[in-house]
Amino acid sequence: MAYPLENALFQWEEGHRRLEERRDSGRGYRRLLRTVAAIEDEIRRRIGPTFSAAELAQLYGEGTDWCTRIAIETAPGDPEAWDSQTVADAAFYHYLRGATDFAGGRRIVSD
Repeated sequence: MAYPLENALFQWEEGHRRLEERRDSGRGYRRLLRTVAAIEDEIRRRIGPTFSAAELAQLYGEGTDWCTRIAIETAPGDPEAWDSQTVADAAFYHYLRGATDFAGGRRIVSD
């Protein structure tokens, strides 16, 4: 069963919002951004450069435990950077911009 894209979008937007709330925290924000980038690299490896929003949601629906592992490896000793509700969701939100059927913050629906 496919993971509902609408649910994924909500979670990803919330992750991005939580990340941006930390923007003024200086080094902490930069560590979060490094962690998000590392997770994006792994998303790219898993799904490739050409994908739809639904395919990205399906990858997300398969579980994100691997995101926590990457976060721990990227920011050892910094549990704040391990919060997958922030870093994993923000990484998926950022990666969504490259979906073949997504532009300008909206899903492209063809007739």
